[in-house]
Amino acid sequence: MFTTDSLKPSLQCQKAAAKARSVLGMVRRNFRKLNANGFFLVYKSYVRPHPEYCVQAWSPYHQKDIQCLESVQRAATKLVPSLRKLSYEDRLNRLGLTTLYQRRIRGDLIEIYKILTRKVNVASDNFFCLHTNSHNTRGHSLKLSVQRSRLDVRKNFFSLRVVRIWNTLPQDVVDSTSVTVFKRRLDKCRTDWI
Repeated sequence: MFTTDSLKPSLQCQKAAAKARSVLGMVRRNFRKLNANGFFLVYKSYVRPHPEYCVQAWSPYHQKDIQCLESVQRAATKLVPSLRKLSYEDRLNRLGLTTLYQRRIRGDLIEIYKILTRKVNVASDNFFCLHTNSHNTRGHSLKLSVQRSRLDVRKNFFSLRVVRIWNTLPQDVVDSTSVTVFKRRLDKCRTDWI
């Protein structure tokens, strides 16, 4: 992972986007015409892993970094000839994709679920503080306390950046019995947290 002294992930975003563009160039040279099924296979296997590798640790929060990564998917969706002239949002809708930003939020929520339900061997106390106010009846049983941070960089760390979104999830999503069930229920209520 590449970071600067200020802990901003700009360098990591540039490196990840450059690597993904390099692979995208190779795909363009070797696959002249792709249909939607071929695109999914190639894109999800070879291109998308680069801007998403370990993204919970270095998730971008500056608009220029978000756009740097999004430009990779924007260019990749133009590989399907029948969709080239459509807008980016229309191409995503036709292909059944979401933006990389939305995928990062989804990934963060999945990681929080795995940590809080002990699906991974990580102590949740190291990351989160469960909300203990018994008088507040709103929300679900795994509601997290919003911690204050003095620095802007700290606000964008994994343990703080999606706590508010996590706290808005419905009880049935949080009560999921497995990661697969959680993902399915989360995707159904996605419009609430985007």
